[in-house]
Amino acid sequence: MEDFIQDLQDSLHKGFIDQQYNKSSRYIPELLINNASQNKNVLSTILEELDSCNSFLFSVAFITEGGLATLKSHLLDLDRKGIKGRILTSTFLHFNQPKVFKELMKLTNVEVKMTDIPGFHSKGYIFEHREFYSLIVGSSNLTAHALQVNHEWNVKLTSYENGEVINHFKRQFEDVWDEAHQLTDQWIENYEKNYTPIDFKKAEKVIELPTEYKVNSLKEALEIKPNKMQIAALEQIQAVRDAGNDKGLVISATGTGKTYLSAFDVRRFAPKKMLFIVHREQILHKALSDFQLITGGIDKDFGILSGSSKQTEAKYLFATIQTISKQQMLDQFDPEEFDYILIDEVHKAGAASYLRVIDYFNPEFLMGMTATPERTDDFNIFELFDYNIAYEIRLQEALEEDMLCPFHYFGVTDLEYNGELIDDATILSYLVTEERVNHILDKINYYGFSGERVRGLMFCSRKEEAIKLSEALNNKGLRTVSLTGDTSQEDRIHQVNRLENGSLDYIITVDIFNEGIDIPSINQVVMLRQTQSSIIFIQQLGRGLRKHDSKEFVTIIDFIGNYKNNYLIPIALSGDKSQNKDNIRRNTTETSYIKGVSTINFEEIAKKQIFKSINNSNLTAVKILKDAYMELKNRIGKVPYLYDFVTNHSIDPVVIADKFKNYYLFLLKMKEEVSNITPYENSVLTMLSLEILPGKRKHELILLDQLVRHCKISNRDYIHLLEESKCLVDQATLQSVHRILSLSFFSQNDKKKYGTVPIVEFKSENYSFNSKIKESLENNSYFKRLFEDVIKTGIEKSKKYDSGKSLTLYEKYSRKDSCKLLNWDKDESSTMYGYKPKHQTCPIFVTYHKNNEVEASVDYGDEFISPELFKWYTRSNRTLQSDEVQKIIHAENNSIDVHLFVKKDDDEGTGFYYMGEVKPDKDSVHQDKMADNKPVVHMNMVMEQPVESKLYNYIVNGLE
Repeated sequence: MEDFIQDLQDSLHKGFIDQQYNKSSRYIPELLINNASQNKNVLSTILEELDSCNSFLFSVAFITEGGLATLKSHLLDLDRKGIKGRILTSTFLHFNQPKVFKELMKLTNVEVKMTDIPGFHSKGYIFEHREFYSLIVGSSNLTAHALQVNHEWNVKLTSYENGEVINHFKRQFEDVWDEAHQLTDQWIENYEKNYTPIDFKKAEKVIELPTEYKVNSLKEALEIKPNKMQIAALEQIQAVRDAGNDKGLVISATGTGKTYLSAFDVRRFAPKKMLFIVHREQILHKALSDFQLITGGIDKDFGILSGSSKQTEAKYLFATIQTISKQQMLDQFDPEEFDYILIDEVHKAGAASYLRVIDYFNPEFLMGMTATPERTDDFNIFELFDYNIAYEIRLQEALEEDMLCPFHYFGVTDLEYNGELIDDATILSYLVTEERVNHILDKINYYGFSGERVRGLMFCSRKEEAIKLSEALNNKGLRTVSLTGDTSQEDRIHQVNRLENGSLDYIITVDIFNEGIDIPSINQVVMLRQTQSSIIFIQQLGRGLRKHDSKEFVTIIDFIGNYKNNYLIPIALSGDKSQNKDNIRRNTTETSYIKGVSTINFEEIAKKQIFKSINNSNLTAVKILKDAYMELKNRIGKVPYLYDFVTNHSIDPVVIADKFKNYYLFLLKMKEEVSNITPYENSVLTMLSLEILPGKRKHELILLDQLVRHCKISNRDYIHLLEESKCLVDQATLQSVHRILSLSFFSQNDKKKYGTVPIVEFKSENYSFNSKIKESLENNSYFKRLFEDVIKTGIEKSKKYDSGKSLTLYEKYSRKDSCKLLNWDKDESSTMYGYKPKHQTCPIFVTYHKNNEVEASVDYGDEFISPELFKWYTRSNRTLQSDEVQKIIHAENNSIDVHLFVKKDDDEGTGFYYMGEVKPDKDSVHQDKMADNKPVVHMNMVMEQPVESKLYNYIVNGLE
């Protein structure tokens, strides 16, 4: 307790008296704002406080369904832990809708009361922790926009339980609470009767034009202006044409208005005759009406070519591929007849029917449109359009531009059956048991939907499951229907209309609604199957992302069982294709890549299933890497280099290097025809790829880059370049760079692997390559290209590291990395084990969750006591008198810098998160015994700065 009070006093001193005060700042008063460019918002702090508190109090005037949705999975996890809270709100201005009070009633661990104080307008959040209280007070109500987007000011304060400020706030809360009314079903019913809704919606939030708005004349159509995204896209499409290209591909996320965009471009192009091709007839009429809205014109200018209509003389002809691709139909047209042809959902164009049409016609411009150009059948859509990507906007960008309906994704835990979570092998009868159906109902009811009534889509893994589940849910009072591949087109359309007009609650299907269906009013998407691919996942999620007046957001409920492919969920949501396990873990715990008011939430058990899947998966299997490689090669139309993987957000080049030693060997594995390089050149590429490419220290990269350009550089000029790049410049670091590039740092095995002789020589205050590399760079242009590619890619990767420091907080490092970056003479990683004091440094490496089979002699009790305190054990058979123990205890007096590295478990590979410098607390040093009775010493290490909460929680929480 004394430590806490001292830390609090130091924090308050820094916050209110002297900002230069350099003591503890964990509890410093903090301004909370929403700033998308800095990945900051008020919500993240509230969630951090919720996840670590013992109880909470909210006093908020306004609550919306979207705001409440951001907390629901966290509140459910708190409920499992027995943690409760209270929310005080009101009916001020009739802002709070009746439905949000119904949603509040679902929170079994939260008591809610209503105050009728006139002008009640408070916004305060109080969290009780073990030793202290946190208080957030300011301008943010419990609404999604206030917590994530709006310009808000909130102050976060920390107080000891006896502090006057926190007690003043608590008294205010209790005074109002005692006089307030309990929220009950009867109260909500009475409120609903007298409720007068206020329309707070703004017109500019709706992106697509209202469907009821009809345009009859060209003049009226020209008054309709493209939105911000469409203006940018139209300029890029025109640039493709201006460059002399007659084909262009538009890649645009579902719901972003591809049809309107194409209509605006057709209006600009002004073709004599246009052909628009779709793969399903029900899309034709909507596309035609959208075009007439934008382009204007009389009805007879617009025609349909399908099984039931043959209006081939129309200026704007809308055709199904099934009809237009028939040879007898094609023969009725001149190949030059259409000067502008559009193909919707063009990722299907590898089919013979599409290729027949494309080969037959010769338009002035051919445009293809798709949300998912990536294919699993090896057909290259990009090649079909001469690699001209006219415009591309994916899910994250579209959300940021407010082009899509916001979503709240909930990764929820599927049902356990006989102690096991549902998995790939679960038989059908278990999928539709009474228990699982009730479990599904509990989740869809708890997480809810936006709007007056549910309009839901459920995706199952099997046709029989969809049929049986529909029957079971209907027996529970829902109105559902199952649609499968056996269902006729007419019946599908009929059931979609029933869903939209309120006659159905859910359509339950397998994969037939992944694409090509437009139901803008869908407000809940339920996924009851394992994720087979990121593409299908986004297609299914996208069914609910069209904006519609009846909803403010769409709820995505994903039932996560014991599936081996669970790791695809964070990959799909983040769009990160790096195949880097650390990136996937971070994208599961840190979801700030989703912009706007959308959120991604995983229940704790579901999150552990994903971590388990990540750990067990082989993301570097040759087939996975080959598929990603071919996708990139298809996209850019040539054999890619490492830098292409970075710029196209594909595989992390380090993943390739770790698997194949260098990119040349990877290309050979891909069976590419490549120029020859010598065994020595191969060794040099291996050294650069394994040691320099990761970019963890920029110094070597800067030197190598200069040497490739100029053959020689002086030590003075090199230091100047380092200073320009804001790199740490000291003699120890420069000597370390010498040792790396001369290979003297490495073990004998590594030296042999890397070519034995120094890569860079340092003579007479000048750096230069050795003679063999000089010769290779001069005589082998292919080797030079590969060499430069590694350097260029490494420089790009180095941007995430702080060049002004030896180590970057919370990045991952191996034992070998620490030897290198702490400027040791040699790589001593093989004998470092848990720690090693050397060269006035002592890196400590801790695997937090030990393997269950670990021997008693190494089963240490290392643990975080708090984010700023780590209980650390020496190796066994050490006493207080041991030399190494004394060095660490008195590290500060001996000017030894102690660095802490921690990884969650052995499944995380050789990398450890860097937690920063630590200082031993001498008063906590204690000699103890291990389970095998051998002596051991443990002590508390005080963190230089507290561990960030998301990483702290990720490491501390095990997978049990």
